[in-house]
Amino acid sequence: MQWKCIDNKNKKSKTMPKLKTKSGAKKRFALTGTGKIKRKNAYKSHILTKKETKQKRNLTQTSYVAKVDEKSVLRQLAIK
Repeated sequence: MQWKCIDNKNKKSKTMPKLKTKSGAKKRFALTGTGKIKRKNAYKSHILTKKETKQKRNLTQTSYVAKVDEKSVLRQLAIK
């Protein structure tokens, strides 16, 4: 019995493939109304006894992703 190879390279599809969102990025980032990307601060999950109260309080606040990293985060979120 002979095996036949199916060649899908010659078939041209008329629709673009869907962009899938990275599930890790979906859980970690949120887009604001002005287009900025919100994120949570690191160093707030464990070993909190060493940290000052002021530091822990400031780490609770959300931050924004730096302009340098926005392009890669938007790509992971399948936006642009």
